[in-house]
Parts: sequence; structure tokens; C-alpha cells
Amino acid sequence: MTRPLQASVPALAALGLLSCFAAVPAHAQHRIVTLSPSLTEAVCALGHCAQLVGTDRHSTWPGGVGKLPKVGGLQDAQIEHIVALRPDMVLLGPRSRAGERLTSLGVPVQVFDARTHADLKRMLLSLGDSLGEQARAAELVQRIESELDAASRRVLAALRGRSVYVEVGIGPTAASAKSFIGETVARLGLVNIVSGEQGLFPRVNPEMVVRRSPDLIIGPMSTLASIADRPAWVGLPALRRQQVCRLDTERMDLLSRPGPRLGEAAHMLVDCLLALPPLTH
Repeated sequence: MTRPLQASVPALAALGLLSCFAAVPAHAQHRIVTLSPSLTEAVCALGHCAQLVGTDRHSTWPGGVGKLPKVGGLQDAQIEHIVALRPDMVLLGPRSRAGERLTSLGVPVQVFDARTHADLKRMLLSLGDSLGEQARAAELVQRIESELDAASRRVLAALRGRSVYVEVGIGPTAASAKSFIGETVARLGLVNIVSGEQGLFPRVNPEMVVRRSPDLIIGPMSTLASIADRPAWVGLPALRRQQVCRLDTERMDLLSRPGPRLGEAAHMLVDCLLALPPLTH
């Protein structure tokens, strides 16, 4: 990476989207490598799945991408393997360590950040520009908005305004109000007990959750399976009233990927909430 470009990265990151390290003509027949599941899904949603020649190990959707060569993950991208695939476009997130190394080897890299709904829209539109799919990207952004609105309309009046705790991993780690997951639950009319001041996905004090006493709890089945065994949690209103959405791996992946299936994730959450025992007060 050249010195001027290095200096510009923080400012671009603040806008939610990092520019290309190397330009690729939009009309080209690409050989694309993606280093995040969200970017893999975005490429496919824009009609270029067939041009993928490699992905990170966590990319599982659409189903066919599972057969593609896997080139590592966020912190351990396999540089030599990526170069051997002869990509003319490598897409990755801002936390990946692979960008500078690939650029030094002459591999065109684009870096995208999709931590919020606004970031996601910018990412899809910019990727649409790179792939020559501007109209398709604009339609995709509009479809996501329509799906979020439709999901919101399905939420029962008894659930609107209810407090929610969204767990995303061990620690426990939560999705705050400022994260894209937090924005999704807000679109559904729920109030996140974890404020954005704590960061996007902060580790939280379990005692804080007990004090704020959420009406609803959402999270992975793997971490919520023994939730009642956590000190003082058994008395939480959400547990007493069985208001806990325990999501399997597939549904948790859907929720935790800021990509083109954002609207589908919102509908999945509504389905889970509607399957819970009715709240009467």
C-alpha cells in the first residue's frame, strides 16, 4: 500500500466503505475471491456467483459456494493460496490482515465495511459499481428496505416497545443498539437493553442484564442452552414467561451476517417471536 493511500484509510473507514486498492474494469469477466460470508452472499445476490473462485472458510450460502476452494478466514487468510487462484478482485472486510500483503503482490483488493444498515447499503451499491450491476444493486437495496418494512408490520402490538437482549456469542457478547443487528430489532419495534455507547458487539456484565431485566432474549442455541444456570438469571421475566428465541446455527448465521439477506433475517426473528407464548401484560 502506498503512503498516501495508507493515510486515507481512516477517513474512508469513517464513511463505512474503504475504496479499492486497485481498480478493475466493471465490464471484465472477473475471478473473485471473498474473505467474508457477507461479501460472498453479496456477490451472488448481484448475479456473479459463477465468477467466485474462492471464499473464506465460513461462507456457506448459497449452497454451491461450499464446494469452492477455501482460503482461510479473517485473521489467517492463506495468501499463497489466494494468489494461486489468480483473482482479479479480492473482497474483504476492514479487520482482515490480508489487504496490504495482497496489494504488495499486485492483487487487486477492495475493502468494505458493513457494520450498520447504512454501511450495508453503501457496500452493495459500491460492489454493484465494481461488477457493472448498478441497477441490480439499487433494486437489491430497495428490496431489503421493503422486506424490513414488511417484517415490522408483522410484529404484534403486544411486542412493540418490549425490551430485548440479543446475545451473539460467549462472554457473554451482545449486539448493541448501534450494531446492524441492533438496528434490525429496533425496526421491529423492540428496545435494546445494550446501548450503543458500549460498542457494536461488546462483552457485557451478566449482572447488567439482570438489572435491566429484558422482556425478550434472542441468541444462539449454543450459548442460551444453559441460560437458566447463570447466577440470578433464572428470575428474569423473559425466562419466567418463556420469551427466549434460541436460534440454531443456520438462523444465527442469517442474523449475524450483514448482507443481502438482512430482510430475510428480520422475518426470521419475527417468526421466532410469534412462536413464543403470548405476552398478556
